[in-house]
Amino acid sequence: MNGRDTHDGSGRIVVRNLSKRFGTVDAVRDLSFTVEPGQVTGFLGPNGAGKTTTLRAALGLITPTDGEVTINGVRYDQLAQPARVIGAVLDSQGFHRSRRARAHLRIYAAAIGVPDQRVEEVLALVGLLDAAERKVGGFSLGMRQRLALATALLGDPKVLVLDEPGSGLDPQGVAWLRGFLRSFAADGRTVLMSSHQLAEIAQTVDQVVIISRGTRVYQGRLDQLNTDGTDRVQVRCAHPTKLATALAERGITDIRSIPDGSLVVVNASATTVGDVALAAGVAIYGLAHQHTDLERQFLELTAGQYQPTTPEVTFQIAQEKPS
Repeated sequence: MNGRDTHDGSGRIVVRNLSKRFGTVDAVRDLSFTVEPGQVTGFLGPNGAGKTTTLRAALGLITPTDGEVTINGVRYDQLAQPARVIGAVLDSQGFHRSRRARAHLRIYAAAIGVPDQRVEEVLALVGLLDAAERKVGGFSLGMRQRLALATALLGDPKVLVLDEPGSGLDPQGVAWLRGFLRSFAADGRTVLMSSHQLAEIAQTVDQVVIISRGTRVYQGRLDQLNTDGTDRVQVRCAHPTKLATALAERGITDIRSIPDGSLVVVNASATTVGDVALAAGVAIYGLAHQHTDLERQFLELTAGQYQPTTPEVTFQIAQEKPS
C-alpha cells in the first residue's frame, strides 16, 4: 500500500495484456478487456479457460507473469482502502464453522474499520438477519453464498467481483441476486461476475467477456452476438471432416465445431451446404439456420475452429487447463 486515496468513484476495471504461466501451462495469455461502471458484466469461459486466474490477479492474490489489472487506474495493492473500493466473492467455503454469522461479519468489519451498524445493514441486505446468530457450520451452500456476499459488501464498495455467486441458491435466491446486482449496477457501480449458469447470465448482464484457452474471443453486449448479418448453418452429418474438406474446396473455410458433434458453417447458405454434402457423398442428419442464443454462441466461440486443408482436415476442441 502506498497510502494514496484512489477511490475516485469511477469503478472501472482494466485488464491489460494479462498473462500468467504456471510452470509450462499458460493459464492466461495476453488478455485485455475493460469493465465499465453502471453495468453488470458476465465473465464466461469453459472450465480451465483462465477466469479464476484473471479474477485472482485483479485482487492481488497472484502476481501476473506479464501485464496487469487495474481498478480506478491502479493495481489492487496500490489501493489505500481496498475493501472500500472492491468487494469480492471467490469462495463461499472459507468460514470458521463454529463462528456465528454476525460475529464473522463483525470481525471483518473491525478489520476494515467500519462500524457494527454496517454489519446489521448487510445482514438485512442479503436476507440473513434471522440467521445471524446461527453457526456458519449449519448453513446451507446458498446461505454461505449470501454470507460471503455480505462480507464483500461491508466496505460499501464501488466494485463487486464475483465467482459463481449463484452457486447453491434456490430459484428465489437466484432471482433475488439478479435484482440485487442489477440495482447495484444501476447505482453507477461495477459488477464483474463469472458463471456457468448461462440462462441466468443472459437475464442479468449487460455485456459479456468470453475467454477460451486464456485469450479473449468476444467482448460486447449480448444483443450484438451474431448480429453481423452473416449466414450461420448448423449441420449434423456422418463425416464432419469429409464435409469440411469439401466445403474448403469451395472456398468456405469458416467452419466451427461444437461439442455435440455438429458443425457451424459461416457465410454459406443451407442450400449450399446441402449441395456440397450431396456432391461429396456425405449423409446429412440435420441442417438448419443456427438459433441465436447465449448458450449456442458460447459453445461456438469456445469450442475451437476447424482449419480445413486438403486432403485432410483437422479440428480442435477447447482443452481444459487449470485456472
